[in-house]
Amino acid sequence: MKPIEQVGAWLFRVARNRITDLFRKKKPELLMNEPAVTEDGEVLTLEELLPSPDAGPEAAYARTVLLDELEDALEELPEEQREVFLAHEIEGRSFKELAVETGLSVNTLLSRKHYAVLHLRERLRVVYDEFTKAGGQEK
Repeated sequence: MKPIEQVGAWLFRVARNRITDLFRKKKPELLMNEPAVTEDGEVLTLEELLPSPDAGPEAAYARTVLLDELEDALEELPEEQREVFLAHEIEGRSFKELAVETGLSVNTLLSRKHYAVLHLRERLRVVYDEFTKAGGQEK
């Protein structure tokens, strides 16, 4: 076993590999492709909310922390909201498909997802704001 000569480079590589592993497990592509709509009608994607992975190790760390916080925030949701959110965002299923499967109306499913998105946005905004203020990247 050799001593590590460039600790910074080694730590960056470890962090990058960890983030790559997390993204492979969580399959965030569907989340990034599906836009979220704010109360004002502004369309945002998860990719727009997360720091760029190309912005260096701090941004990569911020992405990891935000994804971990997202997972925790999802666990806080009531089961029916979480199920609709995950089915639509993660699994890529349509509301029509979910309505047929569950026997609920599309409007009920839309409402449940809306409340889930509001909770997630509020819960994650605090963490996101901490990172943007710390990095001087106010949006």
